[in-house]
Amino acid sequence: MHIPTARTVQHHAVRAIAARGLSHPLTQALLVAAALTAAAAWDAGHRVTDIHPPLTRRSKS
Repeated sequence: MHIPTARTVQHHAVRAIAARGLSHPLTQALLVAAALTAAAAWDAGHRVTDIHPPLTRRSKS
């Protein structure tokens, strides 16, 4: 449950940065929420790579 929540909050924070800017109060609140949910996932035993899986590269044909 921690991982989907952490991903969702982080996506909302990124969208808020793009739409409103970094200093907007909503953006700041979402960044705090993202940090707290990521910390909760870490405390529950998840690794950072569980929230942010490595990027896969497409092979060139």
